[in-house]
Amino acid sequence: MTHKMTLTTKILIGMGLGLIVGSLINQFALHIPFIQNYFVGGVFHVIGAAFINALKMLVVPLVTFSLICGVCGIGDIGALGRIGFKSFALYLLTTALAITLALVIAIVIAPGEGFKRGQSASTFVAKDSPPITDVFINIVPGNPVEAFAQGNMLQIIFFVIIFAIAMLMAGEAGKQIADLAEKLNEVMMKVVTIVMDVAPVGVFCLMAKTFSEQGLALILPMIGYFSVVVLCLFLHAFGTYSLLLSTFAKLSPLTFIKKMRPAHVFAFSTASSNATIPVTLQVLEKRIGVNNSTAAFTVPFGATINMDGTAIMQGVATVFIANVYQIDLGLTQYLTIIGMSVLASIGTAGVPGVGLIMLAMVFNQVGLPVEGIGLILGVDRLLDMLRTMVNITGDATVTCIVARGENTLDDAIFNDPQAGVIEDINLPHHKQAS
Repeated sequence: MTHKMTLTTKILIGMGLGLIVGSLINQFALHIPFIQNYFVGGVFHVIGAAFINALKMLVVPLVTFSLICGVCGIGDIGALGRIGFKSFALYLLTTALAITLALVIAIVIAPGEGFKRGQSASTFVAKDSPPITDVFINIVPGNPVEAFAQGNMLQIIFFVIIFAIAMLMAGEAGKQIADLAEKLNEVMMKVVTIVMDVAPVGVFCLMAKTFSEQGLALILPMIGYFSVVVLCLFLHAFGTYSLLLSTFAKLSPLTFIKKMRPAHVFAFSTASSNATIPVTLQVLEKRIGVNNSTAAFTVPFGATINMDGTAIMQGVATVFIANVYQIDLGLTQYLTIIGMSVLASIGTAGVPGVGLIMLAMVFNQVGLPVEGIGLILGVDRLLDMLRTMVNITGDATVTCIVARGENTLDDAIFNDPQAGVIEDINLPHHKQAS
């Protein structure tokens, strides 16, 4: 009997091949117009961008139906408030831990000392950041249709929760909509499965395009900065989260990391927490055993406000740029960086490159030259892929801790290595058991 290759394995193969092909193109075919026009700017770009759009296409309907099911599944407004408060507090805590860890390690290792400016400088124009008051005001959507059309996650979450609470209060009419939402949610999960069927090809094209344009050689001048960010990301993902999981959720960190692998692959390939929401939800519910009533709330919420990976980048980048420009930062400025990073993570959309806008806010606040961001632009895309993996690991860690506190985590599913494994997807002919 032949053993079928799992979808995750196929995606990992696609990712590895994309990395190799992209690096070879960057090394040997950077100036060959045919390859650049027809493969890098053609096939890889079109399929990769279409794949990311397909993932984003799932996010709003999936979050909407899943959140309605989650709120109605909880059935108690008090419990919903409790889950919301716990999630919010834990996300802010992990972000504060991330930025503190990054600052401590960066101060000890001191990347950027003796760095010659101009080696890999690039221009960066900082966008104006909205005042924090606007961020809180904008949580409430003036036009829900516009919020849905633009994919504004905080506004969508706010509106759907209010709508779902009203459904609970409406009695029989609300129950009928809840039943419909349950069916629509089930259908949306099948749509996720269909999109994931083309994931190996999409991931290959994304990786091939990124590495053909970036190239591993770009890292060399910035190896000090790059290495410190990667070290901090690694320590936070495998140290801080493992400690939180084993202490508060009573789960094996090793099993957790193994089961999170499909979501990690998607996060690395897309560099977008929002685009990875459908996969993170599926992994948490089917592979790890978190009930939809908890995961449906904490995952979209985390994708919006939890930016641990970005906070780590900000901490290291601040110390790096301060060293490059030989500017001494005091304790007050370091505390300001921690506070700013935690606040900036609230209301920041989980899309590629948003960390640089947040970084400009931090630099302005502590008096560092914003043009210094141009130095780190070259390696930011690769680091963005890595820090998105950390961000979604944080979302899943907090979800597990909250689920354990609410008794909505099924240990039997978590301890079953085969739970939720997708082997192959047969579309038209026979109905598969879920």
